[in-house]
Amino acid sequence: MRISITSHREPEPLDLAAFEQLADFVLDREDVPEGAELSIAVIEVDEMASLNERYRGKEGPTDVLSFGCDDPCPVDGDEPITLGDVVIAPEIAEAQAVELGHTVEEELNLLLVHGILHLLGYEHDSDEGAEAMQMRERMLLDAYRAGV
Repeated sequence: MRISITSHREPEPLDLAAFEQLADFVLDREDVPEGAELSIAVIEVDEMASLNERYRGKEGPTDVLSFGCDDPCPVDGDEPITLGDVVIAPEIAEAQAVELGHTVEEELNLLLVHGILHLLGYEHDSDEGAEAMQMRERMLLDAYRAGV
């Protein structure tokens, strides 16, 4: 699998290699084909607010956005299957971690898993969908922490 991570923050204090490791774990657990490609971007709050307004019509920043590839993702020959992009605003995650009483790392990991699951078709528009998504997030994060 190809996982590319970019940061629009200078300097980037996060361990981006750890993000890549978690993303690879989730994609493997979700049986995503080896030829898949995922992009992760770490951005500033103002950029997230702009994306949130532009693509969701909502004012202000959010913590994570997922931009899936249009159906179907065009591939030529040996080109990788593009899943899409996960965009995360760590400053929002930091505030949420304090509010929720857990570490920033835990919040960032949850946001990354949440964003990837959106690209794989999980949604939380209904109570049933939200419950299924949260259950899968917990299962993946627990397995990742346990090294399973």
